[in-house]
Amino acid sequence: MKIKYFLFTIIALLFSSILASQSAEVKGRITDASNNEAVPFANIIVVGTKKGTISNADGSFQIGGLQPGYIKLRVSFIGYKTTISPDIFVSNNNIPFIEISLDISEEVLSEVIVGIDPFAKKPEAPLAMQSIGIKEIEGNPGSNRDISRVIQSFPGVGSTPAYRNDIIIRGGGPSENRFFLDGVEIPVLNHFSTQGASGGPIGIINADFIQSVDFYSGSFPANKYNALSGIFDFRQKEGSRDKTNYQFSIGASEAAFTIDGPIGKKTNYIFSVRRSYLKFLFSALDLPFLPTFSDYQLKIKSNINTKNQLTIISIGSLDHFDLNKNIKNPDASQEYILSQIPVNNQWSYTFGAVYKHFFEKGFQTIVLSRNMLNNEFYKYPDNNESLEKSFDYHSTEAENKFRYELVLNNKGIKYNFGLNLEYAKYYNSTTQKEFTNDSLINFKYLTRLDVFKYGLSAQASKNLFNKKLLISFGIRTDANNYNDNTTNPLKQLSPRISFSYSISDLTLLNAGIGRYFQQAAYTTLGYRNNSGFLVNKKTAEFIGANHYNFGVEHRFSSSVLISAEAFYKDYFQYPIDLTSGASLANEGAEYSSVAGASPAVFTGKGHAVGFEILNRVNYKKFTLLASYTFVRSLFTNIKSKLIPSSWDSRNLLTITGSQGFKRNWQFGFKWRFVGGLPYTPYDLNLSENIKAWDAQGRPYLNYSKLNSLRFKSFNQLDVRVDKYYFFKNWALMLYLDIQNILNFKNKGQDYIIREKNPDGSYKTVNQGTDYVLRSVPNDSGTILPTVGIMIKF
Repeated sequence: MKIKYFLFTIIALLFSSILASQSAEVKGRITDASNNEAVPFANIIVVGTKKGTISNADGSFQIGGLQPGYIKLRVSFIGYKTTISPDIFVSNNNIPFIEISLDISEEVLSEVIVGIDPFAKKPEAPLAMQSIGIKEIEGNPGSNRDISRVIQSFPGVGSTPAYRNDIIIRGGGPSENRFFLDGVEIPVLNHFSTQGASGGPIGIINADFIQSVDFYSGSFPANKYNALSGIFDFRQKEGSRDKTNYQFSIGASEAAFTIDGPIGKKTNYIFSVRRSYLKFLFSALDLPFLPTFSDYQLKIKSNINTKNQLTIISIGSLDHFDLNKNIKNPDASQEYILSQIPVNNQWSYTFGAVYKHFFEKGFQTIVLSRNMLNNEFYKYPDNNESLEKSFDYHSTEAENKFRYELVLNNKGIKYNFGLNLEYAKYYNSTTQKEFTNDSLINFKYLTRLDVFKYGLSAQASKNLFNKKLLISFGIRTDANNYNDNTTNPLKQLSPRISFSYSISDLTLLNAGIGRYFQQAAYTTLGYRNNSGFLVNKKTAEFIGANHYNFGVEHRFSSSVLISAEAFYKDYFQYPIDLTSGASLANEGAEYSSVAGASPAVFTGKGHAVGFEILNRVNYKKFTLLASYTFVRSLFTNIKSKLIPSSWDSRNLLTITGSQGFKRNWQFGFKWRFVGGLPYTPYDLNLSENIKAWDAQGRPYLNYSKLNSLRFKSFNQLDVRVDKYYFFKNWALMLYLDIQNILNFKNKGQDYIIREKNPDGSYKTVNQGTDYVLRSVPNDSGTILPTVGIMIKF
């Protein structure tokens, strides 16, 4: 009764029309982007209002008397390009601080107006790049403030109906992406992360920290590395410079606490911790798995002086995935899940320091960081702990990184030079029962691997023909000491060039060509056989892809954009699993804790080809993001035959919109359509063998028919209602999020379970050598409502 009363109170608040509103304000500083010098007397206006001010002699400004909520600032000054800030959340209890950097214009005698919001492009990447603001992250329906799911609204980004955060970009697998947080690489983006890929069910990054996200789906700048499909550059907000602020929030899966504030006059911080309560919820619902996760996030920013800045960031996670063996009389789906999912313990952290030094025509950046992943999982046959484990896995990955970048502006050319050095340690202890060639073997190996890596990059960008044509040329190379193939930097030479031509003030033609390389996963490089031999030592190479992009975009106004872009990705040197004969490009999106741990040959090829259409509308009260992508993704098998990959969805359509109303109400919706993905049928003849089944506790796939079948298409409609209350010294934010409101039922691959006798033992045939297997429909999808609460004071 107490729980019902609590929920009733929350819902009553959510749909109440009572409003307490006070005056909000924002502070900040206007600087020159090239050298961080203050820009005095700049004109700052709150977009959509007449409120504004002028920056003082040190570039500082303050604007008060604002209505609480999201605002944007338009900043202009003679000799600089007019800039519009990302979304800023202002309230009565907190005064946000934002630094806005202005780019110098060659037309120094006039104010140059460039409406860059919300469709900003960087000179190094004039196409295949989108910028995502905090307003879009916070209110995205069906995402529960999880950035990994918000990204799935954008063109070229696929998703699966498995309620995971696997990021699938333009037909490339989830292992082909890289993530940077304030310039520091974070290899682990999700809780219960799939080692060797990037996916997982729940994101680690706390949305309370994020100011904006730059998402690249091609034409990567030369200083971004080790990616074939996507790069994500997260920029975190700063802590308050005035007072200490607190925030409590409860969401769909976790409770969170965030604190931020000043440390002296030049330093600020923001810190958060989160803890899930899914274990208790899942146990009450008799779900077969019981996940528990915790995480933390920290940022400290110190402005030593106008020429020197130091930023320290850290993020970490602690995950435990247990089995609910207390279910009485489990049904077929529960039995199947309990039989195949292992117990998983995982933790990770990243710690980094970013030092910036500005000088007259540019700045230098030094990044030092360390990241580590510890991954353990094991499985007992039929979860009987009195038996020997059928699988026992323990692995660690630790990387120590140094990166130096020099950005220089000279005579209208922007130069970027970079150097990165890395030292990685990989450890893996694996014990596993395997059934191959009609016999059961005990597979066991231990790996300790030290890898030294380095990379060099250079890029130059220049506007020509009265700024109608932007050209950016870059080149980089990467190498490591793993073997002779990877040691030679000339084999990983990766040039790239991009163009952007202004047909008119509102219409652009964009094109880009480039070659990109990515190191194979440590799970592949460190794989050994039973004799302790490093199987892939001689054949391993960097995986490569050539990108070809062409697009056109038209801006109907500063708030409305439509664009179309065609792409072609030509993959080479992709590893092929010698056991299954399938490309490792297909791995990474299952509920598995590791991908790529297999003997491989690096002769695979593939291509992903298609086009995207995007419409973005961003008004003060109304936003719309509609994207359609057609994509074909195919990779060769061991016989050099092109096979549709696991990401060959063909058609992706997403429409996301929101409308603000009076009294701080907001309504949003997201509808997504994903074409049916290919899948591989089971080999039931092999699976029914008792020794084979007991070795892995689940059916075997028939790789001779790799991805020969296809699921039906998937669609889902999510809706969300937000209500903000602003009081004098605190704020209350509530939301009601309903996923799959149309109750779409998705049909997955059937469960295969073993038939039982009346006494609970398993039925056998053929003189006790084979189980009797049964196919059970796998239908998923339900209406999932969530109430979220955030309190700021």
